[in-house]
Amino acid sequence: MSLLSEHKNPIHVSDKNFEKLRADCAHCFGLCCVALYFAASEGFPVDKEAGRPCPNLRSDFKCVVHDTLDQNGFKGCLAYDCLGAGPKTAQLTFAGISWNEKPENAKEMFAVYHVLQQLHEMLWYLTEALTLKPAQSLYPQLSILREETEQYSLEQPQVLLSFDIEAQRNKVKELLHEASKLVRAQCKSVERLGQKQKKTLGRGGDFIGADLRKLDLKGADLRGSYLIAADLRGCDFWGADLIGADLRDANLEDADLSECLFLTQRQINAAKGNSKTKLPLHLFSPVSWR
Repeated sequence: MSLLSEHKNPIHVSDKNFEKLRADCAHCFGLCCVALYFAASEGFPVDKEAGRPCPNLRSDFKCVVHDTLDQNGFKGCLAYDCLGAGPKTAQLTFAGISWNEKPENAKEMFAVYHVLQQLHEMLWYLTEALTLKPAQSLYPQLSILREETEQYSLEQPQVLLSFDIEAQRNKVKELLHEASKLVRAQCKSVERLGQKQKKTLGRGGDFIGADLRKLDLKGADLRGSYLIAADLRGCDFWGADLIGADLRDANLEDADLSECLFLTQRQINAAKGNSKTKLPLHLFSPVSWR
């Protein structure tokens, strides 16, 4: 097998469980438009405090400016994705009874939504980890932790609000890190076969506005890195870990992210790309890229 063919071997296998972790606004109560705060400094035209409905939210929970969010300055809305936490809160935890039908439940519902957002983010990452072929040795542990996290997400409001979310996040974080190391170790092994020199970027780095096109990003640990407005055109992210990386306005035109690790729709929605940008099978190109 040549180095090229080994490099092109897919890291991921498909998984239908991602479908359970998608936003479904039609079965929500506009929770992201009410429960969350937004600020003019974070991609919104004005400030709004948490718990107060956005002025553009209609009584049927649809958005007045949904088709013109970008023109109206709501870039934050375009980037946001609840990973299915909204419809679960609305239809399962609160049995389809909205916060305006039963105002006395509103505060509790919004608090539960915050918890479920975090649990669904963990479920997204655990689901992806279970698609990583180099991490097969961790599948039993990942499966147990995913099932445990899913069961927590099905609990009643009182249980969810007393749940130690930080302890769960730490367990998930540790296992995801192990999965990432296994994948990136394979990538580095391939690079050594090609006798290439790799510059290590390191996680949590500040690359705001940087031109990274000449760097080898395959297998890079970019967790928590600031890639805001970075020039990443044509970059190959094979095996690169992007968990928590800030990709707001990063230029991903012609980039290959098809086999990167732990990328979310929210990160993609906040970045810039084009029809040639390659994404993982479980993510979608924003309309503005096509």
